[in-house]
Amino acid sequence: MNQWVYLLTPARLEMVTGQATEDEISAVSRHFAYLQDLTEKGIMILVGRTQNNDEHTFGIAIFEAPDEAAARIIMENDPAVQSGVMKATLYPYFIALMRK
Repeated sequence: MNQWVYLLTPARLEMVTGQATEDEISAVSRHFAYLQDLTEKGIMILVGRTQNNDEHTFGIAIFEAPDEAAARIIMENDPAVQSGVMKATLYPYFIALMRK
């Protein structure tokens, strides 16, 4: 199984600076539930975000998928990406070291 990472950035900086709209809050809630479900299914390896709330903030989702088409479907089905509140870019990835 191949590893992939998608980088997430907010479409609107105000979303992470304390001025999120109701739609953004709802999308992020669905986004978290989606990633939690994929983690429980063993697809997601690691999910997280930086803790700064400025123009440099980003999140990552590292996961396994058989090929780029399947990986792209996972990324594009993320509710935050579907709703347009986050922009996402997919990259092939390989975890070289990981603590036990």
